[in-house]
Amino acid sequence: MTTINIGMAVVLAVLYSVGFYLLMQRSLMRILIGIVVLGHGANLLLQLAGGPPARAPVLGTAPPAEFADPLPQALALTAIVITFALTTYLLALGYRSWVLTGHDEVQDDLEDRRIALSERPDGAMEEDTEGADEDTEDPGSAAASNEPAEIATGGPDASSEVSR
Repeated sequence: MTTINIGMAVVLAVLYSVGFYLLMQRSLMRILIGIVVLGHGANLLLQLAGGPPARAPVLGTAPPAEFADPLPQALALTAIVITFALTTYLLALGYRSWVLTGHDEVQDDLEDRRIALSERPDGAMEEDTEGADEDTEDPGSAAASNEPAEIATGGPDASSEVSR
């Protein structure tokens, strides 16, 4: 049975903590560094999961119990390629932001802020339900929408009312 080195577990925890902290920043350069740190943490985790170093590869020179597991090594190579691709994309994005705006800070989207502050339509589901009575109508019901019950339930006049 293989035990995990506590020092490596602490290093992994620090790498992931620093990486996620940097990802939450507004500067694209810090986000880029956070992605790189997370990539290194993922590589270290995969190598740690592969078992102790200096084990024999699958060549037939050692008993099968002593073979090195090739899957974590292949996953680490894949993680390196993905981290490299994401790093180059974020570098290009940061450079383009620097050229256009003169800084690499991520701006707030004004349209999202405007939509968040706009008034909700009638019948919208509110998050705050303080003071709501138990006998109030469901906003999706026919009584709340001021439509005749036959139209809302698909009664006999539903097709003629919808076509008008």
